[in-house]
Amino acid sequence: MDMLIAGLLIFLGIHALRVWGEGLRSTLLLRLGPLGFKALYSVASLAGLYVLIMGYAQARLNPVQLWTPPHGMAHATVALMWISMVLVLAAEIPRNAIKARLRHPTVLGVKVWALAHILANGTLHDLLLFGGFLVWAVLSFRAARQRDRAAWAAGEMTEAPPTSRAATLLTLVAGTAAWVAFILVVHVWLIGVAPIAGLAI
Repeated sequence: MDMLIAGLLIFLGIHALRVWGEGLRSTLLLRLGPLGFKALYSVASLAGLYVLIMGYAQARLNPVQLWTPPHGMAHATVALMWISMVLVLAAEIPRNAIKARLRHPTVLGVKVWALAHILANGTLHDLLLFGGFLVWAVLSFRAARQRDRAAWAAGEMTEAPPTSRAATLLTLVAGTAAWVAFILVVHVWLIGVAPIAGLAI
């Protein structure tokens, strides 16, 4: 469990620089330059992700059950994952209305992903992993909205570009395709668990 916690602290700590460490981030950018900062950021992120994955894998071998999720939570998780996938894809497709409205759909997608998995899992290691990401997503979205308001007040932010129905439809289709691929193939390959195998109709 210690390795999982260490991985979370490293990975989420690095990704929360804009939440708690704007001054440190600015100092590093100044000293290292954009490329040097990106290199350091990437190395630290990968190291944290590796420790996190290894820690999670170890913790799964000796799970500590905290509660038993109510019947139906697995269905809710699968449904919420569709929303999560659409939000994450919305960040990558220009001119879609979802990104224009929410501005930070990736962070919201992580928030939904984390909440969805907390609902369906009752072990300590799952609570640490997904709870950690949920807290990070909440704080990151709050910080991003604060930066938006500051930029708007300073006249540095303009209205979002015009949206396209085609782009919004593409976002929904791409998110749905990613969702289907993930629940049928990718989740089994990465985690060894089929999300829909135990669903009762």
